[in-house]
Amino acid sequence: MTKTPVDPSVFLFDTNAILEAVRTDTWNAITGGTSVETVAECVDECWRGDRLSTGRITVSESHLQRISAVYAVSEVEVAAVLLRQDGSALDAGERDLFAHALAREDAAAWRLCSPDLASIRFAVACEIGDQLASLEEVQEAVGARPSTPLRHHFTKEWLVRERTKARLGVL
Repeated sequence: MTKTPVDPSVFLFDTNAILEAVRTDTWNAITGGTSVETVAECVDECWRGDRLSTGRITVSESHLQRISAVYAVSEVEVAAVLLRQDGSALDAGERDLFAHALAREDAAAWRLCSPDLASIRFAVACEIGDQLASLEEVQEAVGARPSTPLRHHFTKEWLVRERTKARLGVL
């Protein structure tokens, strides 16, 4: 089994990864140090705000302008995700991000940052679990230093543990 490189040409970010990068003041370093791409639904979710956190994280227009590319996904691409095992468990942003990722032709050139158990289960079921990246890995790849510690589900340790559970069928 070959490992996906730590420093691919593109990182695909879901809403939670964008919000946490903004919260920890590493967004500018990340988007300045690598290509960050996402889908329209994740941008819309950023505009709606962080409904899960105890504090409000505001993502500004200037933050979103730093994204290298924002993609629309087709109904066919979304359907391909929903028809796969665990696809219906993804939220709309994760679903669209995976729809875009699975439709890309440059499979080895991207890593996906989506710190969510449903995303891990889906990626492992689709045999792309090794293409998941924690926000901590992305920060390290570009030399970003968070002003505030990352929440646990954005760390390498958490991702490795949960991905292993998914592979063993206990997640």
